[in-house]
Amino acid sequence: MFTPIETTIGAVLLHQATSNLLYQNGNILGASGFLRQLFAAPSKELLAFFAGMAASYGPLKALAPQLITSYPAVHITAKAAAATVAIGALVGWGTKTSNGCTSGHMLCGLSRLSGRSATAVATFFPIAIITHHLVRPTLSTSVCPANVACYTPVYPSAETATSLVVLATLSIFAARTIPKLIPRLTASHATTAAETSPSSTPTDAKPAPTDPRPAARIATQFFSGLLFALGLHVSQMSHPAKVTSFLSFPAIQHWDPSLLLVMLFGVLPNLIENQTKGWFNSAPSFADKFSLPTKTFKDVDAKFIMGAAAFGIGWGLTGICPGPAVLRAFFQPVWGALWIGGFWLGGKFGF
Repeated sequence: MFTPIETTIGAVLLHQATSNLLYQNGNILGASGFLRQLFAAPSKELLAFFAGMAASYGPLKALAPQLITSYPAVHITAKAAAATVAIGALVGWGTKTSNGCTSGHMLCGLSRLSGRSATAVATFFPIAIITHHLVRPTLSTSVCPANVACYTPVYPSAETATSLVVLATLSIFAARTIPKLIPRLTASHATTAAETSPSSTPTDAKPAPTDPRPAARIATQFFSGLLFALGLHVSQMSHPAKVTSFLSFPAIQHWDPSLLLVMLFGVLPNLIENQTKGWFNSAPSFADKFSLPTKTFKDVDAKFIMGAAAFGIGWGLTGICPGPAVLRAFFQPVWGALWIGGFWLGGKFGF
């Protein structure tokens, strides 16, 4: 069913997750790339991001437990396991070959007016819709009752809505302020230490000041992961059936338009912020420069299109892309090991 309140708040959280990481660390939030780097070159920053995703369970459990994603039961048979690995591999190969998924291309790429990202989105979205229609001819999903149009809006109680606003406000405030406090606290500690140390002679060498940026970057990664996971849960984009209900378009009776709100309140605010901040003319808070993709629309080729199409097929088959897959792995680790293992294998064959 259409959930305008929850999905709007979740979309704002997704906007904040991507925006904070971009303007504080200078990095694009690409879930598929992060997951692949976790295998190839794990770092404290990457571990902090995924730790933040895992930590989302705590505040959700405390303030909005009803929005913790309820995943379909997993029955591990040889056939089901093989299918899970195969779909993970398809998504892994597709995202490696097309350099991104919904987070990197849609949330971040479209808001940067990237021609490559627009091409990827214009490829994987219709492919996902076609795939969903082919594998589920009835278009029925568990989130939409058969006798009610799926576009029918449903609203949370006043108590739940208030809890969501509090959750979003506190988490966004923490993500924006705590990383920026670290350099100040570090500088204050260094000053205090210098004032209380024994007096030095003129010939004493002064110790080099400690760079506070690595700690601030790690904190930013953690909170971006936290906001990202909260946004997926609250918007319900982490629920496979919620996503596939959107892919039921243009069969309006079975269509849940919630994902449009992610575009409206996730992508559009990112675009506005990029424009108002001058399109990356000044350095981010904790880096010397932005780490942005250098390839443009001119670099789009057949391999890129094939990768985006492969991702669209994998996404359309199950409604799961890399970010939601990581969340599901926390709740269903056996499924997660199979899917993420397949994702890793698929990425190994990227070219």
